[in-house]
Amino acid sequence: MKYEVVVIGGGQAGLAAGYYLRRAGLDFVILDDQTNAGGSWQDYWPSLHLFSPAEYSRLPGWPMPSWHSGFPPASHVVDYLQVYEKKYDLPVRRPVAVQSVHRVDGGYRIDTDGESYGAAAVVNATGTWSRPFWPSYPGMREFGGTQLHAADYRTPDQFVGKRVGIVGGGNSAAQILAEISTVAETLWFTNREPRFLPDDVDGRVLFDVASDRARALASGDADTGGVAGLGDIVMVPPVREARERGVLHARPMFTALTSDGVTDGHTTETLDAIVWCTGFRPALHHLRPLHLHADGSGIMLDGNHVRDEPNLLFLGYGDWTGPASATLIGVGRTARAAVDTLARRGKVDQP
Repeated sequence: MKYEVVVIGGGQAGLAAGYYLRRAGLDFVILDDQTNAGGSWQDYWPSLHLFSPAEYSRLPGWPMPSWHSGFPPASHVVDYLQVYEKKYDLPVRRPVAVQSVHRVDGGYRIDTDGESYGAAAVVNATGTWSRPFWPSYPGMREFGGTQLHAADYRTPDQFVGKRVGIVGGGNSAAQILAEISTVAETLWFTNREPRFLPDDVDGRVLFDVASDRARALASGDADTGGVAGLGDIVMVPPVREARERGVLHARPMFTALTSDGVTDGHTTETLDAIVWCTGFRPALHHLRPLHLHADGSGIMLDGNHVRDEPNLLFLGYGDWTGPASATLIGVGRTARAAVDTLARRGKVDQP
């Protein structure tokens, strides 16, 4: 099968790309390794909520339906993405697992667990959720309790009455700690003191900050670093409630695990379980055959496309691919810019 553009990944970034590819009149297909529509949102823990109202959490073309109270849960986002895909009749094929991408005359060959696809251009929108990052600490193999990554967390039920260490200084750690601390004793370990946003600041303000940053970058102004010192953790209601209960206190990171806990070399804490909220890395294993040039911050990009390779584009990886590009509302802006990169050169030649 040959197309002008193959999009790898059918989550929010892939759907936003599909919206603009259709408007540009390009022949394309979206390959998604999930069984159902909804991207990684269908894999998040059930209690996860957005940081913004529904109207601030939309893909291009169609607003997210309103939520009856507070910020929408992950399940509402899944419903929205499923309907969005059908509404625009986007050509998504699933489940299709892309194994590798190779350069060929006229473009690329995309090999999957089934057939191969040809494309003049590739939009890579695989996200990060499938590649959780586990740090390495001495004693991890000797620890006798439960260890899991935030990617595998669902509910606090398995931690009832236990002593649980939460590792990480971001939003996932704060929200998971807030929930587990209602049924267990929690200890929060971070590499630096967590930075909290003011109570009245949510995703709407963060998006405005990111928009200002995008305009500054587009005009050639210096990068200000994004959140302008506001902080990292959004004080959603469960996190505020955890603060009121007095459990939202972080301690310095331990240096090793023991058979029954953790230690910093001086003090040892006994733990029954550890939840690693230590982030994710871009899922790019399928691109290894391309031998893309990288520096200390990752594959080298010019805007959304690989340097010296304008027909290989990346979408939805956070600041690496554009301010707020990993958010529902922010990915539309970067998807439009990516498709414009292709459309400005006219029709992409068929491979």
